Amino acid sequence: MSRHDPSLAHEFEAALAWWHMAGVDCDFNDDATAWLADRPAAAAQDDAAKAGMPSARKAQAAGPAGAPPAGRSAPVPADSTLTATPRRDWLGDSPPADLAAFHSWWMETPDLAPSRSFARIPPRGSRGAALMVLVPQPEAADTDRLLSGPQGRLLAAILAAMGLDDSAVYIAAALPSHTLMADLPALAAGGMDAVTLHHIGLVAPARVLAFGTGLAPMLGAVGDHPLREINHAGRKIPATLSETLDALMEMPRLKARFWRRWMEWSATN
Repeated sequence: MSRHDPSLAHEFEAALAWWHMAGVDCDFNDDATAWLADRPAAAAQDDAAKAGMPSARKAQAAGPAGAPPAGRSAPVPADSTLTATPRRDWLGDSPPADLAAFHSWWMETPDLAPSRSFARIPPRGSRGAALMVLVPQPEAADTDRLLSGPQGRLLAAILAAMGLDDSAVYIAAALPSHTLMADLPALAAGGMDAVTLHHIGLVAPARVLAFGTGLAPMLGAVGDHPLREINHAGRKIPATLSETLDALMEMPRLKARFWRRWMEWSATN
């Protein structure tokens, strides 16, 4: 008996099924891309017809016109009020007037930290720093010093290569504590963007380097426009975004790209 050679299409479907069983169905870059998205209903019906699926089973799989397949929830419209994030005025009528007051407010304001499982960590540095470094959140193991683990060691190496002493750098996070699965755009829409911009205004740095493209909404970026500066309280501060420190550690090629971008950006800012 001769061995049946599977077609390329069959091998491709088997590979996708294997990854799906392993729980991997998305490719994560800056944006999530669905690998195993639902096929259009028309294509599914064509396949069913070719396979001789009884009409009752086809009707059950397709459901009423416009309804999602069985076992799946209907997608929520992008403009649905269910997805809207209520905006909160965290700073109130009397926002912190200097860095000392802001640090106290940062550590003590109720509900400011989305996570209750990790300690709040204060920023560090002085007003008028040559560079303000902003990261999304503290490291999970931080207890009293921001970026005390692997990310901090990488940042220290980066700053040393830049020729910057710790005393010339202000290091801060957009969130007071480590937060699992932090949704930065949603938190920004909820009012944390105003907190971040006020913080930067109090620091008054010469430049801002943000590690994490998800920080763009926190810094006042709109849509897909690249962030080139922060415009707050009548002052413009040069700013640039990079991948997270975690990503730089995991993918060495990103380090080379970051350094190339930094050299080009710092030559003009």
